[in-house]
Amino acid sequence: MSAPPLTSRVSLPFALAVWRRNLALYARTWKLNLLPNFFEPLLYLVSIGVGVGAYVSEMRGMSYVAFLAPGLVAVAAMNGASFEVTYNAFVRLNFEKTYESMLTTPIQPEDVLAGEVLWAVTRAGIYGGCFFLVVAAVGLAPMPSALLAVPLIPLTGLLFAALGIAFSLRIPAIEFFSFYFTLFLTPLFLFSDIFFPLEERLPPAGLWLAELLPLLHPVRLIRSAFVGEWSAILLWDLVYVLGLSALLLWVAARVTRRRLTG
Repeated sequence: MSAPPLTSRVSLPFALAVWRRNLALYARTWKLNLLPNFFEPLLYLVSIGVGVGAYVSEMRGMSYVAFLAPGLVAVAAMNGASFEVTYNAFVRLNFEKTYESMLTTPIQPEDVLAGEVLWAVTRAGIYGGCFFLVVAAVGLAPMPSALLAVPLIPLTGLLFAALGIAFSLRIPAIEFFSFYFTLFLTPLFLFSDIFFPLEERLPPAGLWLAELLPLLHPVRLIRSAFVGEWSAILLWDLVYVLGLSALLLWVAARVTRRRLTG
């Protein structure tokens, strides 16, 4: 018999208890945590947008810095979720034994997973939302169409929370995260339609391969919200994000129960 769905085994009050614990810890160090992940895309926006933008007059009918801005909103959300479900979750699982302590209460492994993912989505909302406000303040987020990008920020966080937690539960040592960030997230950052239009530079085979990249789909959705243009391919983007997130969380739920009760 197959395992019941994750949602049927999650207690919302217990998942929120895990979320509140992480929030309480974050409240003590939020300034130190916020600065690196928030300012990285901001520095890219300023340095590349202003620097390269001085030589690139236009990209898809807009200024180069305006072309960059929506993609970097997605990057900020990706960073917020990814750091939470990689290093932080791994330390709580393997060094601090936080999750084992939680299981001495009525909290179940699925509640731990749901709480961690919910907190990662919250972190993504903080980083992506703050970056969106900065972009809007300098006039790079056309209103009101750009407001449709706001719900896409936590959706981006959900995708990368699912990716990160599925990876974190499988690796035996914390050093493996250098591969995750350098060989996975960095190529996504460079080849997900953020800095240049993929369809103008890649051959057809490369475009098919690019469709497998997780970051491409939130970038395309958020940019479409910014410019107020929608096409049929965005439905594929939405299905990709939701489908891959659901699949990875289902896998993560099975591994979480095995790791915490085995």
